[in-house]
Amino acid sequence: MSRPDLTDSTPYVVNPAPEDTIQFVKQAIFVVEDDQDIAQLVRHHLESAGFAARVYPRVGSVLSEAEQLRPCLFLLDIMVPGGDGLELCRQIRQNASLRVIPVIFLTARSSEADRVLGLELGADDYISKPFSPREMVARIKAVLRRFERPLAPSVVEAGEIRIDSGAMLLTVRNKPVSTTATEFRLLDYFARHAGRVFTRDQILDAVWRETQFVTPRSVDVYVRKLREKIERDPENPRYLRTVRGAGYRFEVPK
Repeated sequence: MSRPDLTDSTPYVVNPAPEDTIQFVKQAIFVVEDDQDIAQLVRHHLESAGFAARVYPRVGSVLSEAEQLRPCLFLLDIMVPGGDGLELCRQIRQNASLRVIPVIFLTARSSEADRVLGLELGADDYISKPFSPREMVARIKAVLRRFERPLAPSVVEAGEIRIDSGAMLLTVRNKPVSTTATEFRLLDYFARHAGRVFTRDQILDAVWRETQFVTPRSVDVYVRKLREKIERDPENPRYLRTVRGAGYRFEVPK
């Protein structure tokens, strides 16, 4: 197979199979990766795990095709020709029809600052290159399990906040506020247990479940993001309070 022309935004498919279209509709992963060897490796292991993979060598038409075909997950490199994986993640999280779809970064940029930035932009996990294909598949499945686990339908009202878990809708001061699925699950968990102090490890176990792939630092990033969305003054929060030396507590203002 000749190497794809990276000036073209059309996705390329490595070792296409006749059943691709059927698999794609059921459980597809959009992979943005310009290195063909890595793309082949990723696709092989995703298909072996029962997924369909659509591989893009550049950002190009990823968003427009995702809106039509609704992948179950995005797997993004950060440094790709003709675009930026970080910016693509930001656009996904700003898109009303795509923002709840999980995003995982698979990239050679592995510093803590890069990881934190990825989480702040709405990524659900961050895998550093070089990587173990088995671990990659395990972490993809872990993220998907977290999103497939339904929330118990309920409506929680606290001060200026309304959390409708059945519709996965957050309303703040009578205005809808967009969240990622992970952000919503975390806020919903806090609100259901108002007044209780949770350590970071307890939060990881309750919301993420597969804690070997995330760190307490992830909780801090998500709490900061939630504060920016629900608090009038994120630096002086009324709802998501820090309990020094212990963790976090959700309070209902009186």
